[in-house]
Amino acid sequence: MIVITGPTASGKTSRAVDVAHAVNGEVISADSRQIYCGMDLGTGKDLDEYGDIPYHMIDICPAGYRYNLFEFLRDEAIVRNDIVSRGKMPVLCGGTGLYVESVLKGLSLPQVPENPKLREQLKGLSLEELAGMLASMKALHNTTDIDSVKRAIRAIEIQEYYSEHPDEAVTAVPHPVEDAVIIGVDIDRENRRSRIEARLKSRLAAGMADEVKGLLDNGISPEDLIYYGLEYKFLTLYVTGQLTFDEMYTQLLIAIHQFAKRQMTWFRGMSRRGFDIHWIPWDAERCEFVERVLSFVKL
Repeated sequence: MIVITGPTASGKTSRAVDVAHAVNGEVISADSRQIYCGMDLGTGKDLDEYGDIPYHMIDICPAGYRYNLFEFLRDEAIVRNDIVSRGKMPVLCGGTGLYVESVLKGLSLPQVPENPKLREQLKGLSLEELAGMLASMKALHNTTDIDSVKRAIRAIEIQEYYSEHPDEAVTAVPHPVEDAVIIGVDIDRENRRSRIEARLKSRLAAGMADEVKGLLDNGISPEDLIYYGLEYKFLTLYVTGQLTFDEMYTQLLIAIHQFAKRQMTWFRGMSRRGFDIHWIPWDAERCEFVERVLSFVKL
């Protein structure tokens, strides 16, 4: 498998498509929000970039659904096995570090059911209180666990289940992906920040606020959209009148920059955990980028 990863706005999708063309491949999205139907501008699906390259793990769930890591690992494995069975190369592309690393590790997780009794007990606690409780149960490597009350409660629910069902914490021995080539799209901080701002302005001009309004009009609750974070959090607050346009824009831009920094922190952590990421400049010529990727691939 080939992995194309990197921070937001680094141009991963077009790079993955170029690589897929060169290796007779198909792209598997490793983006935690592109799986949702109707959430297009805010997640940057850019479907027109794929051309004739098949893509997977995009638009597979209705907006409002709470897709999780267990489901991603299950569904990604099915897709990847199918691609390989047809003699093609899977190209995993995305910036959700938890998803990328979990696939490479070959993790398999149990499906954790809801615990109504525990949820009732936690009802009314502040995010700070929930974060403290979660921190006492596990190391908080993934900050998305505690960016909302609902996420924190779900994370506690999962850890509680693991403690009560230790034999199910890992349902199978992990089988790391063999011969995986991991490519990082390397972009410096200044260009990354510039591209993030330009992309945000472009998506707002293209109607990202209308997209959020349409989701709300179709019955998705504001709380469910806020759960998805970043664009959907701040645009929901704007559309529902809780933020002015300028407040929304400023706060969202800051949040995206912070998100990109967290992504880079995750990738550095992956390197420390033994994953060999080959970084290639974001502005390399298309042919040069592909040639460098192919130099690491055993075909």
